[in-house]
Amino acid sequence: MTTRNTIQKKLYQIIFEHDTWEGRAFDVLLIVLILASVAAVMADSMVDISLRYGRYLFVLEWMFTILFTIEYLLRLYSSPNPAYYARSFYGLIDLMAILPTYASLMFPESRFLIVIRILRVIRIFRILKLMEYVEELEVLRNAFQSSWRRILVFLTTVLTIVLIVGSLMYLIEGPEAGYTSIP
Repeated sequence: MTTRNTIQKKLYQIIFEHDTWEGRAFDVLLIVLILASVAAVMADSMVDISLRYGRYLFVLEWMFTILFTIEYLLRLYSSPNPAYYARSFYGLIDLMAILPTYASLMFPESRFLIVIRILRVIRIFRILKLMEYVEELEVLRNAFQSSWRRILVFLTTVLTIVLIVGSLMYLIEGPEAGYTSIP
C-alpha cells in the first residue's frame, strides 16, 4: 500500500464517513463554517454593516471560499471515483458554493449568490442519517422528473411575461418614476 493510498483512505474516512468521531467532527465543523459564511454574506448585504465592516467581511468571505475550495479539492482527491463525486448531488452543491466568489472577480454583483452555500447544510441529513427516512424527497424527485418539461414551459412563460411587462414599465414610466433599467 502506498503512502498516497493511505492518505487518501484516511481523508476519505474523515471527509465522507460520519460513523467515526473524526468524520462527525469534520461535518460539524463544516456546518458551522457554512452557517458563518452565509451569515457573513447576509450581513454584507445590509448597507450599514457593509459600509462599516465591508472590508472585514470581504476578507472573511475569501477565507471561507479558500477553505471550501480546499475541502472540495480534498473530496475529489480522496474519492475513489472523483468524476462521479463531481457530478453527484453533493459534488455539484459543493462546486456551486464556491463558484460565486470566483465569479465575483469578473461580475461583482454575483457575490451575493454565495448564499447558495446554505444548501450545503443539507449535509446535516446525511450526518443524522435522516435521508434514508425522508421518503418525501424521493416522491418529490420522481414528481419533478416526470413533469420537468411542464415546469420548464411554465417558467419560460412566466419569465417571458415578466420581461415584456418589465420592458413596458421601463418604456412607459421611465427613469422619472424610478425605472432606471429593465431588470
